[in-house]
Parts: sequence; C-alpha cells; structure tokens
Amino acid sequence: MIEQYITGSHMTVDGRRYTRDLKIIDGRVTSNWWRQSGHRLSSGDIADIMSAGPEILVIGTGYAGALRVPGDVRRLLKERNIRLVAEQTRSASETYNRLLADGNRVAGAFHLTC
Repeated sequence: MIEQYITGSHMTVDGRRYTRDLKIIDGRVTSNWWRQSGHRLSSGDIADIMSAGPEILVIGTGYAGALRVPGDVRRLLKERNIRLVAEQTRSASETYNRLLADGNRVAGAFHLTC
C-alpha cells in the first residue's frame, strides 16, 4: 500500500521511503526505475510487469504528467488484457490503493518528479 506521495520528492510504500521512480509488482517494490527514453515509456520499461500478468497497470506520469505512454505500449497492454490507468502520480497513487483494496491484481509504475 502506498502511504504517502510528496510531490516531486518521495513516495512511502509499506513503511519504506523511496526518492526515485519505482515499480510495484506483486507487492514487491523495485526502486530506482529508469526508462530507456526518459519521459517516453517503452514496452521494455515494463516487461517485468507484463510478465507478472496483472489485471491492471497504474502508471503515475509525474506530478505534472511529463511521462508519456505511447500508442504502441497501450496496444500491447490491451492485447495482453492488462487494463491501463495513466494519471498524474498523486491521483495514480490513490487509484492504485483503491484498486488494491478492492482485491484487484494491480501493478504500478510511478514517476515521482516532473
């Protein structure tokens, strides 16, 4: 569960504070998440998430929404029957928690800055 997101600064997940972008897959946090093309998500950036096969992937696009999810990534997720929710990170963290509490198999990828 995401306990806190401080805009552009950090995110607290299950009592641990993270200051770099992160992914949550099957309840495990992968910190210091880097993407191949900075603010443009590629399928390789989330290959581990797709392999885990969640029902829903929540992407936090940053406090200002700078991270982009291009059409090819959206199509690939749809082909794999993974519902995508892409929102600014504050909203995405709330959505992630709600979906998790509702019993969904949800994964998250969160850009903490911009």
